[in-house]
This record gives sequence, structure tokens and C-alpha cells, in this order.
Amino acid sequence: MRPHPSHWRRNEAGARAPFGAGLGDCGGNAGAGGAGLVQPGMTTRPVAYTATTRGVRVSVRSFYLEDQSAPESRQYVWAYRVEIANEGAVTVQLRARSWFITDGQGRTQRVHGQGVVGEQPVLEPGENFEYTSGTPLPTPSGFMRGVYHMVEVVSGESFDAAIPAFSLDSPHQSGGVH
Repeated sequence: MRPHPSHWRRNEAGARAPFGAGLGDCGGNAGAGGAGLVQPGMTTRPVAYTATTRGVRVSVRSFYLEDQSAPESRQYVWAYRVEIANEGAVTVQLRARSWFITDGQGRTQRVHGQGVVGEQPVLEPGENFEYTSGTPLPTPSGFMRGVYHMVEVVSGESFDAAIPAFSLDSPHQSGGVH
């Protein structure tokens, strides 16, 4: 029997993390799971950004990681917590992801890969999958957006579920929030 998806926790490198584990090294693509966990040195964003596509709801919260950032070296690091919920009537599978990460100077990096955190989760109606990952930027602010490349399991029909644009804000930025 597979674990209920709401209990799956992996970091972007694919290592299994116990439920409630603190955020690990997020410099690049890591960050161990922990739903709603706030560590010292972490600045929370109370806003959850949400988008729904064909019954797949994607919600994201971002956190600035002060303790892993080095503003004097132009290194700013964020973690983000994603919940993917199947609110539709058919079973779906997440096959791949495409991220667009834009720094405070408007430079955009595209990141594409198979699955998330080493998984290609299958979500039956009513199930969800959560994970935490992270990203560094050379500027004190930016934003991310993307899509999850999904497939309906029975029909084999592919579709893209939107990942809503969300802000990467830090206390080191000047001016307003994205």
C-alpha cells in the first residue's frame, strides 16, 4: 500500500524527508519538506498564490531564507511550499514541470525536468501532494511561475496545470512588492 499523498515529503534532490523536517540546504534545488514549518531566519509570506486548471489546484507559499542568504555577495535564497490537489473527477499524474524564474532585473531562467522531488505522483480525486523546494537569485527580489505537465491516467490525455506566479521578496529589496 502506498502512503497517502498528503504525507509524501521529498526534497528536490529526491531524498525522502520525515514529515515536519526543517528546511535543508536550499542553495539551488534542495529543501526538505515540512508543511507550514517556519525556521529561525525564515521570513514568511502569508499569501498563498493559487491557480486551478481542469480540477488540479496548485497553491504556493514562498519564504525568504535569511540564514542561507548572503546579501553582501548578491546571494538571496527562498524556499517555496507547493500543494497540488486533485479536485477533479478523474485520476491524474504529474509527469514533468517547467519553471520560469525571473530575478529583480528581469532576467528569466527556464527550468524543465521530470516530475517533482524525484516523484511523478498519481493523484486520485480528492488526493493531494505537497513538497518544498528552493531557489537562489542574485537580486533581492523576483518571481516564479510555471506549469506542471499532467496526464489523465485513464484517457492518456495530456494537459498543463498552471503554477501561479508568486513573489520572491526579501527585506533587502528597495521599493514595492511584486
